[in-house]
Amino acid sequence: MGQSSSTTSYPTSQFLISPEPSDSTDGIKIGPLRDYTEGIPDECLASIFQLLNASDRKRSSHVCKRWFRVDGQSRRRLSLNAQSEIISHVPSIFTRFDSVAKLSLRCDRRSLSINDDALLMISIRCEGLTRLKLRGCREVTEVGMDNFAKNCKNLTKFSCGSCNFGAIGINMLLKHCIKLEELTIKRLRNVNNGNDVVVPGAAALSLKSICLKELGYGQSFEPLVVECKMLKTLKVIRCAGDWDNVLVKMGSGNTFLSDVHLERLQVSDIGLGAISKCVNIDSLHIVKNPECTNLGLVSVAENCKKLRKLHIDGWKINRIGDEGLMAVSKQCPDLQELVFDCMAAIAANCQRLERLALCGSAAIGDAEIACIAAKCVELKKLCIKGCAISDIAIEALALGCPNLVKVKVKKCKGVTSEGVDWLARHKGSLIVSFDAIESEGLDASGSDVGGQESGVGIPVTGGNVVVGDGPSVSSGRLALFRAKLGLFASRNLVPCAFHRSSYHGDNSKNNL
Repeated sequence: MGQSSSTTSYPTSQFLISPEPSDSTDGIKIGPLRDYTEGIPDECLASIFQLLNASDRKRSSHVCKRWFRVDGQSRRRLSLNAQSEIISHVPSIFTRFDSVAKLSLRCDRRSLSINDDALLMISIRCEGLTRLKLRGCREVTEVGMDNFAKNCKNLTKFSCGSCNFGAIGINMLLKHCIKLEELTIKRLRNVNNGNDVVVPGAAALSLKSICLKELGYGQSFEPLVVECKMLKTLKVIRCAGDWDNVLVKMGSGNTFLSDVHLERLQVSDIGLGAISKCVNIDSLHIVKNPECTNLGLVSVAENCKKLRKLHIDGWKINRIGDEGLMAVSKQCPDLQELVFDCMAAIAANCQRLERLALCGSAAIGDAEIACIAAKCVELKKLCIKGCAISDIAIEALALGCPNLVKVKVKKCKGVTSEGVDWLARHKGSLIVSFDAIESEGLDASGSDVGGQESGVGIPVTGGNVVVGDGPSVSSGRLALFRAKLGLFASRNLVPCAFHRSSYHGDNSKNNL
C-alpha cells in the first residue's frame, strides 16, 4: 500500500553527543544529553531531505517527531500504489503530505484500483498539484476526471495509461486545466472509434507537448493536434489510422514545432512533406514507417535547415537510403546526431557531427571509418555495431577524431582485443566498451553511444582495457594500417560507393 503516516519512533541517541570525561570533571554531575540537530532550521532540514533517495528519506522521517513533520511538509513528489484499499487512508496520507506537487498513482492489472471518490478526495487536498500520472486506474471514469480537473486547475503535466475513461475524460481535463503544457496518452481503452473526438479547449494556447502511444483510433486526437498552434513536441507511436491528413493540416499552421517522433504509423511521403513545412524542426525520428521513402526525407532536408538530430529505422522494408541521406548531408550542416542503418556521404559534409551510431551494415568497413576519423573532428561519441570493420578501423580512430571521448564496438567480428587495447593505449582518456561476441539480433536504432551495459561493456581509461569472454584473435592486419590510412583518409566518399546491407534490425528503441 502507499505511503501512509506512521507513529513509529526510533531512538535519537545516535545524534546525541555528550561531553568527553576529563580528570578535572571527576565528581562533577554531567547534565542531560543535548540534541545538536535542534539547531538546524526546518528549511535547512527540508533541503537535506531533498538530497536523499526514497528509501533513505523514508527511514530518516522515522527518527523523531520533528523529522517526521518536516519530511511530510516538504515532500513535493509522491508515488502511491493506487489499489482500492488505499481509499480509507487518503485523508491521513494527504494530511501529512500537504505540499505534494507531483503525484503518481499506479495499480496493477490484477487489483481493483481507486475510484472517482478517491480521486476527488485527492484533488481537494492537493489543489496545488502540477503533475499527475495515472497507470492502470481502471475504476476512474469521465465523472472523476471532470471533478479532478475542476479542483486542480494548476496542472501542467498529465500522463495516463491503461485507463478506462475515454475522449470525454480528456476533454474535461483540457477544458479546466488552462496551464497544461504536456499531455501523454497511452492505451486509453475507450478511444477506439470516431464517435468522440478530443479538442484542445482552454489548453490550446498552453499545450506544448503531445505524446500518443498505442491507441486503437488515434484520429480522435486530430482536432487536438491540429489546433494547438504552440505545440513544440509531437510523438505518435503505434496509433491506428491514416496520419497523412493530420500532418498536412498541422504542418500548414504550426511554426513552433521542433521535435517530431513518428513510429509504426500509416504515414507516407505526404506526411513528411507536410512536416517539412515546419521549418524550425531540429529533431526528427522516422521509425519503422514502411511507406516513407527518400522523396519524403529529401523534402525534409530541403526545408528544415535547423535539423540537429535524425533517427531513421527503415525496418525490414528500407525505402530510405543514399539519396535521402545525401540530401541531409548537403542541406543540414548543423546535424549533430544521426542514427541510421546505412551510412553514406556523411563524414565529408557533416563535420559538426558529435554523436554517431553505425549499425548492422556490411557496407561500412575500414575505409568508411577512416574517412569519419579524418573528417569528423567534432565527433565525441561513436557506436559501431555489426559492421564489417577490422583493427585497421580501430587504429584509424586512435589517429583521428581528436575530441572523441567514448567508443562502443559490438558484434564486429574483425575487431580483436589487441586492436581495442592499442586504441586505449594511444588515447588514454578514451572510454571504450568492447563486446566481441553477442547472440542477439542487430538493431539499427537501439545503439547506445557511450553507455555501459552491465556485464558487457567495461570502461577503459589510462590505456587499460578489459574485454568480454570472446576469443582473442591475432591482429595481423595492423601491420598494413599505416600504409593504407593515408589513402583511406584522403578519399572523398560518395553514395554510390556503398551497397545497402541485406540485414536490418527489428528493435526500435533509440538510445543515442
